[in-house]
Amino acid sequence: MTEQSSQPTQSLRVQDDFVVTEHLNKIISRALAYLDAGFPIHFQGPSGTGKTSLALYLAHCLKHPVMLIHGDHEMNSSDMVGGLMGFRVRFLIDNFVHSVLKREEDVERSWMDGRLTTACQEGMTLVYDEFTRSHPEANNILLSVLEEKVLQLPGLKPGEKSIKVNPNFRAIFTSNPEEYAGVFKSQDALRDRMITIELGQMDLETEAAITASRSGLTVQQAVVVVNIVRLFSAAFPGFTTALRRSVIIATIIKQENIPVNSELFGEVCLDVLGAELNRRNGNRVNHGALQNKLNEVIKQVVNE
Repeated sequence: MTEQSSQPTQSLRVQDDFVVTEHLNKIISRALAYLDAGFPIHFQGPSGTGKTSLALYLAHCLKHPVMLIHGDHEMNSSDMVGGLMGFRVRFLIDNFVHSVLKREEDVERSWMDGRLTTACQEGMTLVYDEFTRSHPEANNILLSVLEEKVLQLPGLKPGEKSIKVNPNFRAIFTSNPEEYAGVFKSQDALRDRMITIELGQMDLETEAAITASRSGLTVQQAVVVVNIVRLFSAAFPGFTTALRRSVIIATIIKQENIPVNSELFGEVCLDVLGAELNRRNGNRVNHGALQNKLNEVIKQVVNE
C-alpha cells in the first residue's frame, strides 16, 4: 500500500463533537497562543477545509461568549457597530395644582448596539466568518479595534464618540482565496493586524477521523473513502474540496448501507465527485474519462 493510502495512526480525540488529531492539535496550540497574546487569528484556505469549525472550536476553548458574524456584500459599518434606530418619546404630566395641567414632551433618537459593539463592550470572542465577502469599506471599522483597542461609533451614540474595547475581546477571522466568486480583496492594513494561518489539505489521519465522525463510518471504512477521493482529485488539478466530498460520500453509503465494492458505490462517487469537478471546469470534463478514472481508483483502493 502506498504512503498516500496508508492507515492513519490512532491518536484522534473527539472533544465536544470536534475531532482533534495531532495535525490539528499543532494548529490549535499555536492559534491559542496568538489569541492569548492578544492578536487576532485569520484562517485562510479553500472551501471545505474546516475553517469555520476550527474557528468556533477555538472560540469555545477561550471560555468566553461568542459573537458570530457572516461576511456579506450588503453589510456596512452600521450593521456591525449599530446606529440611531427610531425615536424614544417621553411624556411628563404635572397636575400638582388641580386647576393647572402641565405637560412636557421629550423626543430623542434611540441607539441600538450592533454585534461588533456588543462583542467589544462585553469582552466576547468575535468569529467573523468569510470576512472578505464584505466590502473592504465595511471592515475599516475593525482597524482601530484591533490596533488601538478603540471602537469608533460613526452613528454618534448619545454622549459618546468611541468606546474602549474590553481586554477579554478576541477576534478570529476566516476567508476563502481571492479567486473565489463573491470574494473581495481585503485591505493590507487589516491583514497586517492579523496572524494568518493557511489551511490546505489535511493529513490522511485527520481527514479520515473527521469523515468517520461526521458520517458514522468506522475510521477504517472512512480511510477507503478518503483515499478514493484523494487519488481521484490528484488526477484532476483544481479539485479543492476533497474533505467535504469525502464526508458527503461517506454519509450516503452509511445511511443507505452501500458496499464499497458495489456498482452503486461507483455511481455515487461519480455523481458527487464528477459534479464538483465539472462545476470548477465549466462542464468541460469528458464523462467517460471521469468514469474510467474513478473505476480505476476504486479498484486500486478496494484491492489494497
